[in-house]
Amino acid sequence: MSRELRKPIFYGWKIVAASLFTLTFSSGLSFYNHSLYLNALASKPAFSVETASLAVSLFFFSGGIGGLLVARMIHRFDPRYAISAGAIVSALALSALGFVETVPQLYTVYCLFGIGFAGSNLLPATTLVARWFKRRRAMALSIASTGLSLGGIVLTPVCALLMDRLSFQIAAPIMGLIYVVGVLPVAWIWLRPSPESMGLRTDGDEPEQEPDQEHVAEVKPEKAVPRNPRNTAPIEDGLSFREARRTRFFWGIAPAYVFLLMAQVGGIAHQFGLSRETLTESQTALAVAILPIMSIVGRLIGGWVVDKVDIRHFAFFIMGLQVIALTLLSLGAGPVALCVGLALFGCTVGNMIMLQPLLIAEAFGLRAYARIFSVANLMSSWGTAAGPAVMGYVFALSDNHYGSAYLFAAAAGALGFVLFTLGGPVKLDRTST
Repeated sequence: MSRELRKPIFYGWKIVAASLFTLTFSSGLSFYNHSLYLNALASKPAFSVETASLAVSLFFFSGGIGGLLVARMIHRFDPRYAISAGAIVSALALSALGFVETVPQLYTVYCLFGIGFAGSNLLPATTLVARWFKRRRAMALSIASTGLSLGGIVLTPVCALLMDRLSFQIAAPIMGLIYVVGVLPVAWIWLRPSPESMGLRTDGDEPEQEPDQEHVAEVKPEKAVPRNPRNTAPIEDGLSFREARRTRFFWGIAPAYVFLLMAQVGGIAHQFGLSRETLTESQTALAVAILPIMSIVGRLIGGWVVDKVDIRHFAFFIMGLQVIALTLLSLGAGPVALCVGLALFGCTVGNMIMLQPLLIAEAFGLRAYARIFSVANLMSSWGTAAGPAVMGYVFALSDNHYGSAYLFAAAAGALGFVLFTLGGPVKLDRTST
């Protein structure tokens, strides 16, 4: 009897697990590995640190632009097509990195790498999770996006060992193969485009009961949920992109994330150099592990908390905490303050990334989620790309000390906080624009 009454696990949690797995590989072999690739490329006579750094900026810019195409694909077709194409393009670009000999070749490969990354990373993953969950969307997104941090913890050390033991030219195709093997099989075995494609409902809700025959004429029947494997997304409530871009909230959150991610990505990119100013080489190796670990811990706690509090208030808290953490890191007050600052900064990193899709889905619904998110992501990519470069420039102007650079990052985060505040409430009237 107990077995008959036991409710099966909602398939949406398999979507979450599969998304976590694919994000681990796509982020670990791209976003978190850029410092490894930069060092390897800068050691070649044809490249310098500056040219290699610009290539990373092109990665983020091209990824933002590529996201617009990806959004259209996942709105019209099964998102697995975009994920597969993105993984293959990324793998080919990563494999080619070991063989580039000129600056134009480098920039071309990095642009392709960014486009592939857009197709296989956060945009399709968050779209899928948002389709499968509504009430537990925050927790589902927090678990799935944990893969972003796991990639840096698990794969970056492995890739560093590969490049050290072999060579970048030999290791690059191996890492490209790992990218494909880590993403494609899981995507096609476990990912599904929507609950409706399996005859299910969001959050695993039971379908509506059919009305009694004698009341059929009196009661308007509910629409059935057909099992349609080709169905990519249900018709959802919410605003169109044109309606969304007319709202005050869109012009609050989109520009805000330009500066919030400028502060975040710049702070992450320079944490190694900052730690070396205070710690020994062995201590630095331990210190830089604090941020990704606390990113996972903070994200999981945040996913639980945000379901219980007002999402706008939670966003205020995370943005304010990022400003405090970056300010603490700018003070150079010693090893303990450095580790505390990195821990607090890590808590904000995972939550900041999780909050952007959550806020967009909460405000605008799922009707045009992919397009709205892709445009907001394109705008924020300017901050993502500029953060490391601008902080490096401030570092150089400050006699090669990171205090002023991290103070600049704190100021950028504070500006993002103000812009988000000016965007007004998250809850919008979706019946009028």
